[in-house]
Amino acid sequence: QVQLVESGGGLVQAGASLRLSCTASDRTYGNYGVAWFRQAPGKEREFVAAVRATGTNTYYGDSLEGRFSIRRDIAENTVYLQMNSLKPEDTGVYYCAAGRPILSSLRQASSYYYWGQGTQVTVSV
Repeated sequence: QVQLVESGGGLVQAGASLRLSCTASDRTYGNYGVAWFRQAPGKEREFVAAVRATGTNTYYGDSLEGRFSIRRDIAENTVYLQMNSLKPEDTGVYYCAAGRPILSSLRQASSYYYWGQGTQVTVSV
């Protein structure tokens, strides 16, 4: 069982940056691909970004690449999501998830086995 812990959320103004972290104590975390999803009130969970177990391949949700960047630090057993130029529509609960999805399904929440508790990101106007 891999336990994931997210941190780094908060309340910021539009245009600001935040860096989210997803850490696991279990070293088997390194064997899984990791993704970030977000969910705004009343909306479905949305794919944000993913990184492969090796850390060499990254993937982004529509229109997020360029503002968001995912990075895996294998030594720290942590995956980071750097979010720049934040907009009010980026507001939501951000979740990290670990799994072994195939390429065609890595944007689907159902492809991931383990989930963190979520961290709130609120972007004000």
